[in-house]
Amino acid sequence: MSNRRDFLKKSVLAATAISIAPLHRCSTKPKNTMPKISLAQWSLNRAFFAKTLDPIDFAHIAKEYDISAIEYVNQFYTDNAANESFWKEMATRADDAGVQSLIMMVDEEEKLGDLRDAQRLKAVEDHYKWVNAAKILGCHSIRVNAFGEGTKEELKTSLTDGLGRLTEYAAKEKIHVIIENHGLHTSDARYIVDLIKSVDNPFLGTLPDFGNWCTTAEWGGTKTSQQCEESYDPAEGIAEFLPFAKGVSAKSYEFDAEGYDTVIDYPKLLQLVKESDFDGHIGIEFEGEANSEPEGIRMTKELIEKVWADLK
Repeated sequence: MSNRRDFLKKSVLAATAISIAPLHRCSTKPKNTMPKISLAQWSLNRAFFAKTLDPIDFAHIAKEYDISAIEYVNQFYTDNAANESFWKEMATRADDAGVQSLIMMVDEEEKLGDLRDAQRLKAVEDHYKWVNAAKILGCHSIRVNAFGEGTKEELKTSLTDGLGRLTEYAAKEKIHVIIENHGLHTSDARYIVDLIKSVDNPFLGTLPDFGNWCTTAEWGGTKTSQQCEESYDPAEGIAEFLPFAKGVSAKSYEFDAEGYDTVIDYPKLLQLVKESDFDGHIGIEFEGEANSEPEGIRMTKELIEKVWADLK
């Protein structure tokens, strides 16, 4: 592993500043500049699963919300996962709509932290098609799940290997691999940061999510206290993930009469983002039930912009 890592460091050293800095680093950014906002496809998952919306139209759908950057969910494209012609068409559709493709969210694949060598290698290789799709689309990253069965100590070794191998492959295509807090050990920010440092590859980073900080349940939703026995402090997690972030996921659930999320402290978390060097997109990921998906997307966008404008 160390030999591969050393080789990769040498081969990508010159490209690192180019590939990372435009995503989230800009120390001269005026603090009153409004954030770049993207739309996570999961915000419309009910409509896509019900087939009332067609995933092929996602870029044009995003423009209906005055959003010009998108994050795909692989579950809606499994039939065309390895179809390069399909992804070229999707890239053309995004270009025609004036929409930038950012991230391919990868779920429902085998575990990158599988303790068994053969199964872990298969999991790594099963992710290759999504790296290739992301490259054709013009995305900067794929988001993966750092799961596996075992103790945190056992998983540290297997995930270092699995994520390391996948990141080596993705780096050759100039695609980042990013880890989202999705429950259990992945919502232990210190653990994930230590894991990223162990892999030691500039193409491995994070996608901090405002809402997934449950450390006792997979997927990590903390919509209500009854759903989670123990959770990581969201502000601490966001702060620890931000130095490695290639995107930020603005989870939203329900809104009060003034338009604030009733579960997530948007002013507190967005303040951390604004004070950091992060200069990438903040992705809307609405998961509420009281509002329709279109309403939830619009209300989340308005909330981000309202809070951001009021922050110092």
